[in-house]
Amino acid sequence: MTLDVLLARHFPAADAAGVISVAGLSSGSMRIRLPDGLLAARQAPVPAMPGVTLSRQYRALKRLQPAAIGPRPRLLADGWLLSEWIAGEQSDAFPPLPALARLLYDLHHQPLYGWPVSVSGLLEHYWLAAHPSRRSPGWLRKLKRLQRRGEPRPLRLAPLHMDVHPGNLIRQGQRLRLIDWEYAGDGDVALELAALISGMSAGEAQRLVTHYGVQARLDSQNLARQVARWRPWVGLLMASWYECRWRQTGQQQFIQLADDAWRHLQTEEQKW
Repeated sequence: MTLDVLLARHFPAADAAGVISVAGLSSGSMRIRLPDGLLAARQAPVPAMPGVTLSRQYRALKRLQPAAIGPRPRLLADGWLLSEWIAGEQSDAFPPLPALARLLYDLHHQPLYGWPVSVSGLLEHYWLAAHPSRRSPGWLRKLKRLQRRGEPRPLRLAPLHMDVHPGNLIRQGQRLRLIDWEYAGDGDVALELAALISGMSAGEAQRLVTHYGVQARLDSQNLARQVARWRPWVGLLMASWYECRWRQTGQQQFIQLADDAWRHLQTEEQKW
């Protein structure tokens, strides 16, 4: 069903002139103006991505207590998910680390979603979905090495967002909220931290882990060691995701991001 038909059926007061496309790396969304506020509309991804379904996003958002962490879902129908549009400030930089740690703590104390984040399964899928010319022996060696090692046993199982970065963080005064929940699932809190700090300096990463450990009452040294165990998985996951998206979309930005991720992974491997 087209968005116009969906809106005519469920939100007839929507302003057709107020439907605006909003681009993103994963997939685009639409901003819709209603008399009583704004909605975000997202269509099921084509081609499909593993573990990414509109029904899971809807269920994840419905389970948030309180819903202020993320957008309130409004409608799941006919291949579309409509939810509250979260207005606020976005920045290229992370917010103050204590506030970010608190947001993660609040999220990780929500009820479990009911489905896991399988990093190993995602890595396997992205390898198979990548262009054959890009599936290098070095990539395969990294994948097989992690598969033999097996995913780290969770330090603490919790509902994860799995795509926390400045572009998905909305500031509303003193409050932080998260958008784009398509990769949400249950997993280790240290996995969420490992994914998040990949975009931070070493000093910022250390301070965030410390702040989070205090909030969650986890020993900071044990938490840091668990985050370090997940770092190779996250590094390969990011590079593999960019490779998969490049083949799906043909957009040059993804191959550039993939090349950057491989270089970063090579540098990080020297520290591990």
